[in-house]
Amino acid sequence: QVQLVESGGGLVQAGDSRGLSCAASGRTFGSYTMGWFRQAPGKEREFVAAISWSGGITAYADGVKGRFSISRDNAKNTVYLQMNSLKPDDTAIYYCAVKLLTSYRTPKSDREYDYWGQGTQVTVSS
Repeated sequence: QVQLVESGGGLVQAGDSRGLSCAASGRTFGSYTMGWFRQAPGKEREFVAAISWSGGITAYADGVKGRFSISRDNAKNTVYLQMNSLKPDDTAIYYCAVKLLTSYRTPKSDREYDYWGQGTQVTVSS
């Protein structure tokens, strides 16, 4: 049974940094692309970042480039999202997801991902 569990969310102030983690279990995830998405109240879920199985290829949404960084530790089956210079517009539930296909691709469509975590809330106050 594939399970993804996000952690690290909370209430922060604008300009602060926050790190999210996503622990995966049920498989060895070192062969798969992992992604982070977010959903703000009243909005559709949107792509944030993705990382290839090796960690050598990453992709970011335009709105987070230069502020967010995705990484992974395959030995720990964990993917991370470091968020710097947070803005109120970053307020959302953050989800991690896995694409169960060994690939160098880092898709931005949520339809390409197979399993999802339950999400962790990040609230950025102004």
